[in-house]
Amino acid sequence: MNNSEDTQGTQGAQVKRLVVKIGSSTLTDDSGRLDASYLRDMARQIAQLKALGSEVLIVSSAAIVAGLQSLNMPPERPNDIPTLQAAAAVGQIVLTQSYTKAFAEHGLKLGQVLLTRNDTKNREAYLHARDTLERLLELGIIPLVNENDTVAIDEIRFGDNDTLAAQVAILVKANLVVLLSDIDGLYTADPRLSEDAELLESVEEFTREIVEAAGSAGSERGSGGMFTKLEAARMLMAAHIPMIICEGHSKDAILNAAQGTLKGTHFKREAPGQHANARRLWLALSGTVCGTVTVDAGAVSALRERGSSLLPVGVIAQSGAFEKGSIVDIRDEEGLLVGRGISNYSSEALEEAAGQRSSELIESAALELNAKPEVVHRDAMVIF
Repeated sequence: MNNSEDTQGTQGAQVKRLVVKIGSSTLTDDSGRLDASYLRDMARQIAQLKALGSEVLIVSSAAIVAGLQSLNMPPERPNDIPTLQAAAAVGQIVLTQSYTKAFAEHGLKLGQVLLTRNDTKNREAYLHARDTLERLLELGIIPLVNENDTVAIDEIRFGDNDTLAAQVAILVKANLVVLLSDIDGLYTADPRLSEDAELLESVEEFTREIVEAAGSAGSERGSGGMFTKLEAARMLMAAHIPMIICEGHSKDAILNAAQGTLKGTHFKREAPGQHANARRLWLALSGTVCGTVTVDAGAVSALRERGSSLLPVGVIAQSGAFEKGSIVDIRDEEGLLVGRGISNYSSEALEEAAGQRSSELIESAALELNAKPEVVHRDAMVIF
């Protein structure tokens, strides 16, 4: 499928399948409580999209917020894990009931799907999750997806629903991801602090300026920020799935985003390139990043322009303690992210092999430990 032909490339086009992610700050009012009127309006918009033939999946935050509200606790996000998970356990029920009530007014049904990284990391579990989501859509049910915060620990958490939304979109081969936020897109600087900040309406590649513009923003009720949205955009652009960041309270935000007429930041890779296949995307993007491999300019060129594997000769440094089979980020000398993939070397072995040519590795203990010359093979790598 060519996503550029099936998504909102031109005004008025209709999206076949989209993932809508709603952040906690968008789904709650100024007092930190769930905003029932906003939920009803969102249900109305999604009902209209479904009537036009679109399939919609929702990735929703605010379970912890809903739980804190139900428990009569302060709306600020707790710092201790047991309280967070207890609030999530209560809040998942409250949140689902709130969605069910709002969507029932339009004759729509939802099916709750709770995921952790274990459900994407394991290939069999990944495919089962995909099949469940696909079957729900076939039945006309709207999947309501959230992280399973009641059992997740750091090692298996997505950590933010922007990343989860990207994973869900890749899982079901969505045609568009809409991130509803409390800001109308990515700016050149923080618009709350700088009068000169300008909205970036279109992003086709990541530069240092764009990454720095993201900052580390996030509300006290949420766990994300603009940085996590950019990380989601990286993943989706590798999969050639467009993404929009927009202000969630704009009139008909979901409808207009789906039709490409909403003000916001649109992330879409326009330049021709090889689409990463589904298995490669799964291999490189499904697990937790355990370290970083820094490469020289020659390696960057080989990876991006020739689709080569990463060889030890191009490696100039690495950070983090990782094992063979771990997922690592590949960055250039300025620290910009080039790609992500599965390392054939442990950090210890790579430290010995870094900078060596294949001919020099023949007698190397590092190669003896790994039996593969590539640090990251091109079939287990995604280039951003």
